[in-house]
Amino acid sequence: MDFLLLLVLLTACAASPRDLSGKMFTFPEETNTANVRLTTSRQDFSAVTVCLRSITDLTRNHMIFSLAMPSADNGFLIFKSSTSDVIDLYVGNKKVEFGAQDYKLNMWHTICSTWDSASGLVQLWYDGKPSIRKFVGGSNITRPIVILGQEQDSHGGGFDSKQSFVGMLSDVHMWDYTLSPCEIQRYVDDLNFTPGNVLNWRALEFQTTGRVLIEDKQLTCHY
Repeated sequence: MDFLLLLVLLTACAASPRDLSGKMFTFPEETNTANVRLTTSRQDFSAVTVCLRSITDLTRNHMIFSLAMPSADNGFLIFKSSTSDVIDLYVGNKKVEFGAQDYKLNMWHTICSTWDSASGLVQLWYDGKPSIRKFVGGSNITRPIVILGQEQDSHGGGFDSKQSFVGMLSDVHMWDYTLSPCEIQRYVDDLNFTPGNVLNWRALEFQTTGRVLIEDKQLTCHY
C-alpha cells in the first residue's frame, strides 16, 4: 500500500505543471523524433491566439507551432516556408500566406497569431507588427494535440526531419479567444500580460521526447 501511494504521488508530481519563466526549449539537431508535447487545458474551442518566441538559423521549411486534430493534421499550424520572408498559417488544413516578414536568422523573434471561427479571419503579428487580416474559414478546434519541434502529418505523429525545428523556443502561450492589439503588444514587450488559459508557459504541463534541453534563456548583456 505504501509503495502504491508513493507511486501515485510520484506520478502526480511528474504531471504537475512547471513554471518555465526564464527558460527555453533547445532543439539542437535535425531529427524526426525530438519533440515536446504540450497538454492543453481545453479540448474544444472556437477561437485561438498563440504567442511564442523563437530563434533559428534554418533556411528550409520548418514548423514553429503545430496543433493537430483527428480531422485535420494542420489544425492550427504556424509554418516557416523556405520562400524568403513568408510565414504560412494553416487552420483546418487550409493555408494562407503572410509575406514581407523580416525573418532574420540567429535572432529572437516574437510571433503571435489570432483566429476565430465566427469571422474565419486569421492574422499574424511578427515582432509586434500586425499583418493584414485574411480569410481562412474553419470550425471549432477539437481534441487538439500540440507539438513543438516537429510538424504533425497525423494526429500526434507523422514527423519529417526536413520539417523539424532546430533552434530555441520560449514563452509559449495559447488562449481560447483573440487577444486585442494592446494585449498582444504587452506580450511582445514582456509586460504585465494575462497568461494563456489553454497553454501557460508559467504553468506548463508537457512531455519531452528525444534530445530536447530545458535551459536558461539566453539574454543579451548590456554594459
